[in-house]
Amino acid sequence: MRKTLEDLYYGNITPNEQQMTPGSELERAVDRVTNYEKQLMKQLGETEQEILTKLIQSQHEIDSITALENFILGFRLGVRLMAECMDENDGDIRTGGE
Repeated sequence: MRKTLEDLYYGNITPNEQQMTPGSELERAVDRVTNYEKQLMKQLGETEQEILTKLIQSQHEIDSITALENFILGFRLGVRLMAECMDENDGDIRTGGE
């Protein structure tokens, strides 16, 4: 536990930085999006390219906010599960709890 706390303190834990597995479904999806974006950019004029860029940036913001919220919700659920596991009077019929 101490090592995890030290890693957290020193900034060595960054759950949002993950490597994609080569050849994974995620990597293939990212490659498809990149290819479609390039194709679309070639077909658009300068003004439309700026609009598309702003749209993509806005979607990245939404994705980032959503990822943060999901991380927080998952962490809170994990803490609630741990707290419940520590409750010795949790209705276990073997111990007479209700």
